[in-house]
Amino acid sequence: MRQGDSLKDFIRQHREEFENEGPSPKVWEALALEVPTGRKQGKLVTLLGKHWLKVAASVILLVNVAFWLHYIDVKKTVANQNVIGMIPGLQEAQFYYSSQIQERLDIIHSFPAEQLGLDSTALKELELRNDTYLHLKEELEKNPGNERIRAAMIRYYQLKLELLDHILDEQQKFDSTKNLPHASEI
Repeated sequence: MRQGDSLKDFIRQHREEFENEGPSPKVWEALALEVPTGRKQGKLVTLLGKHWLKVAASVILLVNVAFWLHYIDVKKTVANQNVIGMIPGLQEAQFYYSSQIQERLDIIHSFPAEQLGLDSTALKELELRNDTYLHLKEELEKNPGNERIRAAMIRYYQLKLELLDHILDEQQKFDSTKNLPHASEI
């Protein structure tokens, strides 16, 4: 406690020295010139300054371009889906051959897989929309006016139908020979 008392005594003896006016007004003026006045603005606002309207317009423009590109993509997809429907005669041929092919495929799928003697790869190739069909359709979408591609598409349907008919004929021959009595049994 003695130190605390000595501090109090020191402050009482030198009270006048502690109560001075502080630095002169010249010091305060010099300090005021060194420190910037006013509120400090954020870094983003400072960077944009007068150009915030240009930035906003650019953002709106970019959003509009994105929507426009999306619209064009959707429109192109719909157009590609309808390309076969727009080509005269091809839509009718597609409907006819597709129904005929599907009818024969249903008959083939009714047979047991062991009896047909076809593996999964061969059965997949027999399907209507295999890789060849998809390739021809893609080419037709790229060049809808090309007569050779249209002819190739119709020829694809015809060959597929002939192949399925041949498989059914062979299956029918196999079934008929299996049901005939053998000569040794007579």
